[in-house]
Amino acid sequence: MAAAKHFTYVILGGGVAAGYAAREFAKQGVKPGELAIISKESVAPYERPALSKGYLFPQNAARLPGFHTCVGSGGERLLPEWYSEKGIELILSTEIVKADLASKTLTSSADATFTYDTLLIATGSSVIKLTDFGVQGAEANDILYLRDIEDADKLVAAMQAKKDGKAVIVGGGYIGLELSAALKTNNFDVTMVYPEPWCMPRLFTSGLAAFYEGYYANKGIHIIKGTVAVGFDADANGDVTAVKLKNGNVLEADIVIVGVGGRPLTHLFKGQVAEEKGGIKTDAFFETSVPGVYAIADVAAFPMKLYNEIRRVEHVDHARKSAEQAVKAIKAKEAGESVPEYDYLPYFYSRSFDLSWQFLRRQRRRGCAVRRQRPHGGQAQVRLVLDQGRQGRRRLPRGRLGGGESGHCQGRQSSAAGGRRRGSQEGRTRLRCQSLNLSMHTHFILWTL
Repeated sequence: MAAAKHFTYVILGGGVAAGYAAREFAKQGVKPGELAIISKESVAPYERPALSKGYLFPQNAARLPGFHTCVGSGGERLLPEWYSEKGIELILSTEIVKADLASKTLTSSADATFTYDTLLIATGSSVIKLTDFGVQGAEANDILYLRDIEDADKLVAAMQAKKDGKAVIVGGGYIGLELSAALKTNNFDVTMVYPEPWCMPRLFTSGLAAFYEGYYANKGIHIIKGTVAVGFDADANGDVTAVKLKNGNVLEADIVIVGVGGRPLTHLFKGQVAEEKGGIKTDAFFETSVPGVYAIADVAAFPMKLYNEIRRVEHVDHARKSAEQAVKAIKAKEAGESVPEYDYLPYFYSRSFDLSWQFLRRQRRRGCAVRRQRPHGGQAQVRLVLDQGRQGRRRLPRGRLGGGESGHCQGRQSSAAGGRRRGSQEGRTRLRCQSLNLSMHTHFILWTL
């Protein structure tokens, strides 16, 4: 076995967080040869949200190198050459199968070893597969999942092979909604199936979900709620032909896409670090119980000041910000200095068809109303009103409207309606939006393009 290769810093994982951590290391003056990114994927870090959106467009689809990090936040596109220029080693197509934190050693499936002084765990999540639960027929061809660019390529190939066919989407969350829209845009006959009483139940109220489901139905998407897939039929070639539901219905299918959640990839570190909430427990600087080992993005269970409790967040916004926080904390600690504790405002967004929504601060909701209107003969607007109470206020950060699109938001506070904020965003896309902000415990914006 060859001698171990040593780095001062190793980022384990090659997703969004890895790209933003590398950029922050470069800003902090990392020296050539000090930093390596070890990734199972074959490409440099990229903006993962593009896979369920632009990557699946029927025309002018997004492709690398167009969405390498850090373009999702309006930053520089970090091409592979950028890493070379900065002296950052990209170790791609390399799966780490063993991590020994005591000896600071990582071992790959090819039996290569790497040692480090400081480790950033950015392994992200894996999709939950129906084969994990022994669902009958779940190993059939064209039962697909979406997590990385390899998955996206398989989906694109299936859409081309089954052009204008029938697609069944299992799951009513982010992936279910976005991929249903993508498949419909590609002229598929789409049916969504999920067990909950409405879509996106962790974030949406019943009123907002009813609006969204009605919007999807008007686009021709069939929605079946309150049941699950219990089996699949396949033809002689092993290609899926039908989805069997628990309620007894059978749906014809040329493609099935499953989006029922993910699991943080922490198995390499079991028994070596403190864990909580299904992830690796960290402090407000993302350092784990093992000195010199940091965990960021999906895998980090960190103290969220807003709720005064340990939480995990699986979203690209947190992946970017936690990566930057950890690197700043690492470099500050080396200099005998400190940085402010991580103070994260939960932020989620999605785009489907010509609708977008953004959400800040998850709280219980007492009531909800959704109203459509067409002010002054302009484009349709949607207003969501949440009955929340008035426990404190917090100003919406500039630039948060738009979910990473170009341009920025300018708004003004009105004393009417408990603090109504009207705004517009200008960039490559011109938006009309209206939102009602009662307490900032929940701020929801939904608009049409």
